[in-house]
Order: sequence, then structure tokens, then C-alpha cells
Amino acid sequence: MKNIYFISDAHLGSWAIPHHRQQERRLVRFLDEIKNRASAVYLLGDMFDFWYEYKMVVPRGFTRFLGKVSELTDMGVEVHYFTGNHDIWCRDYLQEECGIILHREPITIELADKVFYLAHGDGLGDPDWKFKIIRAAFHSKICQTLFSSIHPRWGMQFGLTWAKHSRQKRGNMGEPLYMGEDKECLVLYAKKYLREHPDVNYFLFGHRHIELDLMLSKQCRLLILGDWISQFTYAVYDGENMFMENYVEGETLV
Repeated sequence: MKNIYFISDAHLGSWAIPHHRQQERRLVRFLDEIKNRASAVYLLGDMFDFWYEYKMVVPRGFTRFLGKVSELTDMGVEVHYFTGNHDIWCRDYLQEECGIILHREPITIELADKVFYLAHGDGLGDPDWKFKIIRAAFHSKICQTLFSSIHPRWGMQFGLTWAKHSRQKRGNMGEPLYMGEDKECLVLYAKKYLREHPDVNYFLFGHRHIELDLMLSKQCRLLILGDWISQFTYAVYDGENMFMENYVEGETLV
């Protein structure tokens, strides 16, 4: 079988990333290098720093990325897109125009006789009540309807500014490092889920911007995919083995 690829957290278009155009081009070159080896690509959320679809308007930019994704789907490569906490507000544009398969919730799927649990990771086991309130507001249909009444000129600026300040705040403090099995929310969530669903072989998450490959049992691994801002990390499954890799241009072997 061909390879299956997993990446997350590019935050394309971020006003807090000075090299965002080079970053997009690097992601596009990666997708171009793997297109003939891939049967599917799973984008596990926050590929955009802020994505909000109005009924008749979508964000400007990202043309190279969207064009490459469309090329992959035209070739028959499945491209799955999971909404994260920065791109909750997808409607049908990416599906209809780019041919992606959109997922708004975590999924459990069987790939080559192995069971995968796939999700962006936001809200899974996170005890932060402030984040829960903000997340609930972002997912609220009432709040989304009210936001849609704002002219895109101001709505997009508000969203991109919010995302920029959030990233700059984290940047000043540094991305939280791995906190250990007993404190890392996604690890605790996966362990709890595994007790009730022992058939899962792989958990794959984004969101945390750390690169983690952890054995939860003899049959189960958890992977957190890092990001495509500074780490340029991805996972690839060849039907028998799972690898975590760092993309170096011109040297992608799997």
C-alpha cells in the first residue's frame, strides 16, 4: 500500500510568524514531494491561524496550499481535514472547492488492520476552565451567527489580531514543554480512552506543538505531531510501521 501522512498546526497566515510565506511554500513543497507516495493525508487541525467562512466570502491567501491540496485530491489522494481551535468555522468551501473530507470531531478509523484515534486535541482532557469557556463560545451557533453579521473587513481583522496576540503571548513564555505522563492532558485522555477501548493501536494529536512518540502499551502508541512553524514534523504510516520525521527539503525518504 501507499503511505499515509499526518501533519498539523501550520497556522498559515499568522501575523505573528514573520516567515509565513516561506513557511507556506515549504509545506507545499513537502506535499508535492509525497503526492505520488501517498494514499491519504490527514491534516489534524490549525492548518490556518484563523479561518472563518462567511456564506459568500472566504479568507484571502493560502492559494499555493489550497492549490496543492486540490491537486492531491484530483489525483485521487484522500485529504482529510480536522478542524482545530483556530479553524473551527469551516463550512463547505474546502469540501466543494478542494475536495477534502472534513471532520469536526475526533474519529476512530481502521487503516491497514490497525485502529487509529485521530483528533486535533483541543478540549480533550484539558482542565483549564477559561479555555473551556472560550471554546464553548467559539462553538456556539448563536455566537457564530452574531459574528457572521460583522463585515468580513472587520471580522477577519479581529480574528487574525486575536490569534496574533495569543501566539505572541505564548512566544514570550515559550511553548509549554512536555509535562510528563502524569500531567500531560492528551496523554491522560488517551490512557483513559484506551482503558475503555483497548483495541486502539495509535492515538495521533496536534494542538500541543510538541513532538512526542510514547508507548502506552505493548500494542498502542501515542504521537503528538509537533508543528509546521519551526519543527516541520510529520508522521507517516506505511501499512506496517509508523515513523515520526522532520522534513528537510529534498531529503524526504518516506
